[in-house]
Amino acid sequence: MKILITNDDGYKAGGIRALVRAMKKFGEITVVAPKHHQSGMSMAVSLGKLIAVKDLGFEDDVRWYYVDGTPASCVKYAIDELFTPETWPDVVISGINHGSNASTAMWYSGTIGAARESCLVGIPSIGVSLDNMSHDADFSVVEELFPAIFEQLMAVYPKGGRVIYNVNFPDIPKADIRGIRVCVQGDMIWVKEFVHPSELGVSELPPLEEGENVFMMAGAPVPGDNPAESDNIALEEGYIAITPQAINNTDFEEFRRLQNIGFSL
Repeated sequence: MKILITNDDGYKAGGIRALVRAMKKFGEITVVAPKHHQSGMSMAVSLGKLIAVKDLGFEDDVRWYYVDGTPASCVKYAIDELFTPETWPDVVISGINHGSNASTAMWYSGTIGAARESCLVGIPSIGVSLDNMSHDADFSVVEELFPAIFEQLMAVYPKGGRVIYNVNFPDIPKADIRGIRVCVQGDMIWVKEFVHPSELGVSELPPLEEGENVFMMAGAPVPGDNPAESDNIALEEGYIAITPQAINNTDFEEFRRLQNIGFSL
């Protein structure tokens, strides 16, 4: 099995290292990850920019590259330059992300954006996240439990389908994990997102032009009215959440409603 691994936290992040260790037994791994931290990039691509790429060589039989671009650009580079349509990877796995990508966080996520990029061309795609944003988060539970989940997901992946499995782990000890839930995407918004750096302990600011102010995005999440099957509730209750996601974002109910009231002229 040929496996392409990427992430949005950068090639030096602890999560991607843990994922590589977890997946080595399954086959030949190629890592193509961002040179720098790229969270919040969703499916953004590095259009119109010079993109530096470095072949980092082999490390324990795994080929490593970094791309100075977005996570989706990393996947594009790998698919276009390192593989051919005849030799595309059998699966693309993005992660392990530092922080949850459950609920509407997945829309912003570079981790899921990278998985969506590979899914566009029909490669089975999985995003993996741990609900801990710390730089030195402990990924040992994910590293131990994800391989069995991976095997089961690949065994049932729809032939010819274009599905992303968004897998989120709660940040709790293995003994406290209550099981696995197949979920729907939860609903959540963020409020008061623009915060002055001083409120976050940042004292050194860049030079500013006259009249400029500077902010950092943070904010507090506010969950919506979520059903019991939603991924964010599963995480809160101590379950590993698996949310299948599609490429087609059409609201088919609204599509039919607009047709029925005569918008198709």
